[in-house]
Amino acid sequence: MKPLKTSAADMVASARRDIEEVETSDAISLVGSDDVVFVDLRDVRERQRFGFIPGSFHCPRGMVEFWVDPDSPYHKPIFAEDKRFIFHCASGWRSALTVQTLNQMGFDAAHLKDGFSTWEKAGGPVEKVE
Repeated sequence: MKPLKTSAADMVASARRDIEEVETSDAISLVGSDDVVFVDLRDVRERQRFGFIPGSFHCPRGMVEFWVDPDSPYHKPIFAEDKRFIFHCASGWRSALTVQTLNQMGFDAAHLKDGFSTWEKAGGPVEKVE
């Protein structure tokens, strides 16, 4: 195998220098705010297995650019709302790369720095799938 020019970890580190990161404790205080949308990028099986932030919007990572773009046939109206969007995954790697891409598109977003992995331990509310 030919060596990679850039590792995934290097890409995430670069993205983190360019985006807004929200600490878990700060994000927990925003749950239930009418002007904040938590966007869960995790796979549906992760949500089922570990639960999710109450009221969060599930957006598979593979569709996010298309759901955010108002000119896309796949656009989701939630992304046209005048709200603060905080994206998250499990550990903050996928969401860092996603938010960097969205910001390059002109969409204003932030991400949960440590992802969902620290959420419950920090006292964040979790909704479980029945």
